Amino acid sequence: MSHDGVRCSPQEQAVLDLIDTDELVDLTCALVNAAGENPGGTEEDTAHVLERAASERGLTARSDVVSPGRPNVDVDLPVGGPVADGPGLLFLGHSDVVPAGPGWTRAPYDAVVDGDRLYGRGATDMKGGLASVLCAMDALRRSGVCLSGPVRLSSTVDEEDLGLGIRQLTARGLGRAFLGCVVAEPTDLQTVIACRGDAYLEVEITGVPAHSGRPADGRNAIDAAAALLRLIRRDHEEHARRSDPLLGSPTWNVGKIEGGRATSMVAPSCHVWLDRRLMPGEDPERIVAELRAAVDRAGITGDGISLDVEITMSMPGFRTDREHELVTTVHDAVADAGGATSIGGWTAACDGGFIARDHGVPTVVMGPGGLNDQAHQVDESVSVEELSQAARAYTLTALRLLSR
Repeated sequence: MSHDGVRCSPQEQAVLDLIDTDELVDLTCALVNAAGENPGGTEEDTAHVLERAASERGLTARSDVVSPGRPNVDVDLPVGGPVADGPGLLFLGHSDVVPAGPGWTRAPYDAVVDGDRLYGRGATDMKGGLASVLCAMDALRRSGVCLSGPVRLSSTVDEEDLGLGIRQLTARGLGRAFLGCVVAEPTDLQTVIACRGDAYLEVEITGVPAHSGRPADGRNAIDAAAALLRLIRRDHEEHARRSDPLLGSPTWNVGKIEGGRATSMVAPSCHVWLDRRLMPGEDPERIVAELRAAVDRAGITGDGISLDVEITMSMPGFRTDREHELVTTVHDAVADAGGATSIGGWTAACDGGFIARDHGVPTVVMGPGGLNDQAHQVDESVSVEELSQAARAYTLTALRLLSR
């Protein structure tokens, strides 16, 4: 395949020529084979692959244990030599994958290349993105090109569940200034400038048990839950009438419900798990307060029925101006790397919202693989050509943002 940039300077092309597609494929396969199902395992093996690959390439790697067997990993193209101590460029990814599940026609953790496709759980989401960033950093190091600041890859744990890794990273700080952050999640190389957030809410409803032959003697928690869900459905439909051109609208989803003790009893309890997708700037605490107020207005609680709401996970959304230098640089880098270009929004959520909100770093999402047709799917795969285009685009982004 051609590695020629479309509009690259001779110096840029010389750096791009240092990216070896075979090495990129091998690293992606090694990361896929390290598994890291969440829930159900740890990310430790993936972290070791990243650390070893960084060391072999002369990069600096350090781990920060979030919980046993679950380390965040930072890989740096460090300051020194041709790299100055100015603001840097941050790449962000995660080391966990969703469980493979049944139905695969290939072994999910024995990566294989068939034609242009590399198959395995995590190939798209997002071991391919991690490998592409690392190979881009290796090309930058070997080139000896002068940069105004360092390049870092931060790989977090637990992105697919509660976000423990990004919370620890955010709490401990980034340790330096960054001009921008590129989240290497799968976007088919689209430059995503806006991303919804997410919140998990758990609702515990308590009623009064009674014999089912005299239901009026009790207070049915499942009936109260049904009334609550009608309120949520109406709120969902109201939001759907006002759609953001990039992000759509806030959404509610009832993911799980459990309640009651026996068919012959009035249900004394019911537990509901809710997913609320957030627009940038929305506050889950305010959403809970509004939900409680709606419940009170509807008369769902009282007379033996009580309701408690807990936020068990929240992830902020973000939005970056279309004309920001980070956006135009990433978009043009994808084009010059030979990828299909567009700018858009993402209805999914990712760790990048924490970087934008808590550290004020302009953020975009751009990476190899398809979110909707490959991520979390049976027989997940990623295009080898797209992996190579991503690595080249990451390299060009660093060269152009950190030029000296």
